[in-house]
Amino acid sequence: MQFKTNPKNTSTSALRIIPVFEENSEETLREKLGFQGLSSVLFSGKKDSSYSLALEKNLILLIGLGKTPEYKAIENSFRRILSKNPELVEKEVLIDFSDSFSGEQVEAALVGFQLGSYSIGFYKKEKAKEYSKLKVEVITTLGKAKSLVERAGKIAAAKMEALKLVDLPPNKITPEYLGDWAKSLGKKAKLDVKVFDSKKAKSEGLDAFLAVGRGSAKDPKFIILEYRHPKAKFHLGLVGKGVTFDTGGLNVKTQGMHHMKSDMGGAAAVLATTQLVAEMELPINLTAIVPAVENAVDKDAYLPSEVIGSHAGLSIEVIDTDAEGRLILADGLSYLVKNYKTDQIIDLATLTGSSIGTFGFECAALFSNDGNLSHGLQQAGEEVGEKSWPLPLWDNYGREMDSEIADIKNYHGKPFAGAITAAKFLQAFTHEHPAWAHLDIAGVAFGDGEFSKTKTGTAYGVSLLLRYIENQL
Repeated sequence: MQFKTNPKNTSTSALRIIPVFEENSEETLREKLGFQGLSSVLFSGKKDSSYSLALEKNLILLIGLGKTPEYKAIENSFRRILSKNPELVEKEVLIDFSDSFSGEQVEAALVGFQLGSYSIGFYKKEKAKEYSKLKVEVITTLGKAKSLVERAGKIAAAKMEALKLVDLPPNKITPEYLGDWAKSLGKKAKLDVKVFDSKKAKSEGLDAFLAVGRGSAKDPKFIILEYRHPKAKFHLGLVGKGVTFDTGGLNVKTQGMHHMKSDMGGAAAVLATTQLVAEMELPINLTAIVPAVENAVDKDAYLPSEVIGSHAGLSIEVIDTDAEGRLILADGLSYLVKNYKTDQIIDLATLTGSSIGTFGFECAALFSNDGNLSHGLQQAGEEVGEKSWPLPLWDNYGREMDSEIADIKNYHGKPFAGAITAAKFLQAFTHEHPAWAHLDIAGVAFGDGEFSKTKTGTAYGVSLLLRYIENQL
């Protein structure tokens, strides 16, 4: 898309979009359309409402946002335009904001509008409508409008990258693909990138990570991205679970396996956030680690009851090979703590069905040993519509992971507290880092939604991490 900004409407666009808040709908319509003749029965600015009409040379689309819309609600309202009404759009669009819009609300609208161009029909013979040449004129009296538009474009691009990484099939999104993706980003942005193959990972002691990938013909990749800024006063570490496909291993999944391309939703969020931080040149230091593997079944697959090593030096009894995400995260967390002096660490993972049993598809399960970090993530998520809610890390839950034969076991094998015991397992590999948070995003990274007929990625974590980081600056 090609954006430009204007303080006034000077265009004869084929489509003019006017977003309207319910509390001042009459005032906005009078200001923008020059008349009061539109009945409130037809349109009053209520949330999720819309109304189209022809006026002189313009086709007008009114978008109702309700009384006090959240960031995510505005984003979704604007995503619907291109996603559900492509026939309204030809060569040019004008988005006409009233003076009542804040910069954050304009950002949410522009991000959502661009997300509407995303389609999962990657392999269809008949492709979805293409919007790369669409001209978009943004009408706003806000200062620094150009930088606001540029910022929204970077956020939308990062979120679409996260969507694509989850939605593309596992024969495309392999560990090697993610490694190459990171290397490509490193060439475009100010990033140092390292990608360990299995031989290098072995020399680094990443034994738990390697055990998970043993059954796959696809070589695992341990991906490290380092972003440094000369004015940084804060060093954040991110770890994202990158299981590009999860059969469950020898504890093979009995249902829903065709959705397991989504088991790298944490990796997608971490990679896309790293892209965004680098493109925006945020004044922080960031180290991101993505252990990328495929959990498959063959003669070399790791076994239930096997005892494996780990980067932290702890032996692990494998109770369930379908509890594989925590094994690769264990090595990712340990490697990060041992090799980098980070102020805080956040990991994101589609880790447990237990988190879905607790929160459904409404929010992520949040665990942290630091109250400020936990509160900061919660607050940031509330601000952008990517919610999380804390669960405890009490020591009694950790005892559930005691093993008779090894230092720790990877699954307690009981039908309760699955998300909590998984978090306690991860904590054992953080080397007592004082500020660590774990986000179990199993219920929010991939699911049913209004923009597709099938389950798709959500890009959960990208807006949350961006807002959290910027709140620290």
